[in-house]
Amino acid sequence: MKKFIIVLLVVLLVAVAVWLTQCQEEKPAEQATTEHATTELVPAEQKPAELTPREKTLARLKNATYMGIQEKDPVTLTDGIWVGEPSQAGGSSRPSVYYVRDFLLEGDIDGNGTDEAAVLLAASSGGTGVNIYLAAVRITDDKLENLDTVVVGDRVQIRKAGFGAEHIFLELVQAGPDDAMSNPGELNMVGWNLVNDKLVPLQVTTKPRRLSLETISEFAWALTWWSLDEPAPAEPGITLSLKDGNLGGSSGCNSYFMEAKTGAAPGDLSMGPSGGTMKACPEDVMAVEKRYLAQMTGVKRYGFLAGMLALSYEVDGTRGVMLFERQKIE
Repeated sequence: MKKFIIVLLVVLLVAVAVWLTQCQEEKPAEQATTEHATTELVPAEQKPAELTPREKTLARLKNATYMGIQEKDPVTLTDGIWVGEPSQAGGSSRPSVYYVRDFLLEGDIDGNGTDEAAVLLAASSGGTGVNIYLAAVRITDDKLENLDTVVVGDRVQIRKAGFGAEHIFLELVQAGPDDAMSNPGELNMVGWNLVNDKLVPLQVTTKPRRLSLETISEFAWALTWWSLDEPAPAEPGITLSLKDGNLGGSSGCNSYFMEAKTGAAPGDLSMGPSGGTMKACPEDVMAVEKRYLAQMTGVKRYGFLAGMLALSYEVDGTRGVMLFERQKIE
């Protein structure tokens, strides 16, 4: 299942979200008996951290029922995923729907004084296409109500998302007239009003523009995921920004910079000569820095996933996608 979802995520970025499941092995009975027989003080079991209000809302939304999804209507997610039966008896191709990462917008979309939520869902019939949907949800203490769901596009990337004056907007990276579906290169704004519990498309006057490295320069970025299913440590903080054609920031211990070179296809990216400071830090910090710089050297493409910067890389035959959360440039 995990491998299946990762494949879908890679198709979406040309790379798109998987879910990390952690398992903890139980201690053998003999070992537990021996430990209880000792006179040493055993620390009390640590209580799990209480979920934040946002985490509680996400957990509810990842187990909700959604309407209007072409691949399956209605569909009820379990921990953010639904996978159907093979389209053909004995086949391996299955329809699927999953919640895109932890994407969540909350606010009063229709101006009636009650907050709603906007979420992204990705759906596939089992082929190469991955449709992205936007769903509006009314949240109360006792229930969730999926008000409306609209299709955003096939294999589109979300660069930015938010609320305007009583509307939702998305900035998409999508295939332009001369682009292949797998190499989208056009940035376009789309938006919806919520009218009588229906998502009504807005008339957008912003002209489309081409994807370029300048789309990275609007924000500074902080590394949050080594790959789609492996979170990066919060400390040491690793950052990235674009200035004068160089990608640079903090690599954990030192400051670094690398020349960024785009290729012929939209999203193609390679790293040129690199440089930086030469400070020494604790061994664990240097290990994080070494890994980051190696993955940066192997970057092949850039794109966006649910508002995050996504850098696809290959190191020693291993492929992955680093994800960066955006930060305001002060």
